[in-house]
Amino acid sequence: MIKMPSRVELCPLVLSDQDEFCALVRASVELHQPWMQLPTTAEEFRVWMRRFDDGANLGFLVRVRETGAAAGMVNINSIIRGRYQGASLGYAAFAPSAGQGYMTEGLAATLQYAFTDLRLHRLEANIQPANKASLALVRRLGFHYEGVSPAYLYIDGGWRDHERWAVTAASPWIPDPSLPPR
Repeated sequence: MIKMPSRVELCPLVLSDQDEFCALVRASVELHQPWMQLPTTAEEFRVWMRRFDDGANLGFLVRVRETGAAAGMVNINSIIRGRYQGASLGYAAFAPSAGQGYMTEGLAATLQYAFTDLRLHRLEANIQPANKASLALVRRLGFHYEGVSPAYLYIDGGWRDHERWAVTAASPWIPDPSLPPR
């Protein structure tokens, strides 16, 4: 099989992305509700960006290579080293380019980066059971269903159940130096 180059690239999310990000989130409210709430104002964006200060969370924009337009965002959240070597994922498409496969490519690039560059072993995606688009996305990328976490995250004014989906690095895997030898 010939591997085609990706139509997207991952770009670290930075403070100067504020106006573009917030405008795209506002344009995508119907797409994101009730699954997630992202910053829609400059102040919310600055507060939200603090989560990336300590390196335990990483944020990216999924940009279309041809145009530079942001098609969505991906976060690698709660990176844990030691014996776990894993993290959770958060992601959202932006309405202007939703449904064109950019998030599939963007999340695939995120997996590659997480397993190769960050040397993580496991990634989880926690998804509300009615979010059919997100469930289809993780299935396409080889995630496996692990169960339901009742009242897992507080979203849209209430504690929401989530399905837990996970994927692990392919063999051979080069572990991060923080993995204990035994």
